[in-house]
Amino acid sequence: MSRIYLDHNASTPIDPKVAAAMRPYLEEAFGNPSSGHWASLPAKDALERARGKVAAMLGCRSDEIVFTSGGSEANNLALKGTFFAGPRDGAHIVTTAVEHPAILSPCRFLERLGAAVTYLPVDGTGRVDPDDLRRAISSRTILVSVMHANNEVGTIQPIEALAQVARERGVPFHTDAAQSVGKIPAKVDDLGVDLLSVAGHKLYAPKGIGALYVRRGVALEPLIHGAGHEGGRRAGTESALLAAALGEACALAADLSAMDGVRRLRDSFWGGLRERFGSRVVLNGDPEHRLPNTLNVAFPGVVGSELLGKLDGIAASTGSACHAGRIELSPVLAAMGIAPEIGMGAIRFSLGRRTTAAEIGTVLERLTAALVPAS
Repeated sequence: MSRIYLDHNASTPIDPKVAAAMRPYLEEAFGNPSSGHWASLPAKDALERARGKVAAMLGCRSDEIVFTSGGSEANNLALKGTFFAGPRDGAHIVTTAVEHPAILSPCRFLERLGAAVTYLPVDGTGRVDPDDLRRAISSRTILVSVMHANNEVGTIQPIEALAQVARERGVPFHTDAAQSVGKIPAKVDDLGVDLLSVAGHKLYAPKGIGALYVRRGVALEPLIHGAGHEGGRRAGTESALLAAALGEACALAADLSAMDGVRRLRDSFWGGLRERFGSRVVLNGDPEHRLPNTLNVAFPGVVGSELLGKLDGIAASTGSACHAGRIELSPVLAAMGIAPEIGMGAIRFSLGRRTTAAEIGTVLERLTAALVPAS
């Protein structure tokens, strides 16, 4: 039975060009980038060239890029760094009910330290209303954090409009762009954001590397204190190996033309599902404002995890979990108001750059075999 990978929103394979960019730093350029002698110079050069590639993709200055261990650290640095950088008494943060746990968990942590957090609702497609943000912001708001695109259903938020609301009130705006970078445009000035998180393993780089864009003038308290690396914003000796990988991945991701083909394949997949199953399959997420690679569908009356278990060799994700015989929807589907009898049958298929039409055809056949009784 052939294996097919349709879980690219969870993690991507390392691109061969990214692996090639890493190779020289496995055996060479071993020096500490901060040392200042002959052994450190190649590592420092690799680090800064990589920083420039990340900055070029996001349309910002190189000194506005802070390398991190991944998207979770970047999100934590944005939230906690803002909170600890200023007066904490009465500090208020605005986010949404559909954020990744790498946002929601730090927010709950900061609530334990006295922060007030507003969790904006979303509509049935997973989108935030900018007017809700306008009403939520107060004189004590220190940060707004809204994800660029949702990891489960692919819904793209109106970041430009939301960031404009925050800007009008003089509040910094952060977006978790882990899912959007490399799939849709993510230039920081076009979005109007002050902080933006990148996760390497979501865009064909290894796990263990990410970045946070920090607009000049935005104050952050470091999460990790030490010798003042990364412009004093993140201590710890940098890895030229991982930085080179992220830099090459960002250089590749700057060309979004491959996403046109991914979108067509995703739409063909959805068309095939509707043709075979009709009203027995439901789309979750915004039909228009959605990542080009993401297809979250539900089969009402079916348990998604059980269905996925019948699709031998298909790697995908479900939108519900079974605990003690009870089906629990993901917080994202619950916040969207998806009925349990629909949401329990949700499966997220997330395509990649190398997904083929033949693979999608195979998935359709296996779904049909699993859902249509043999005559």
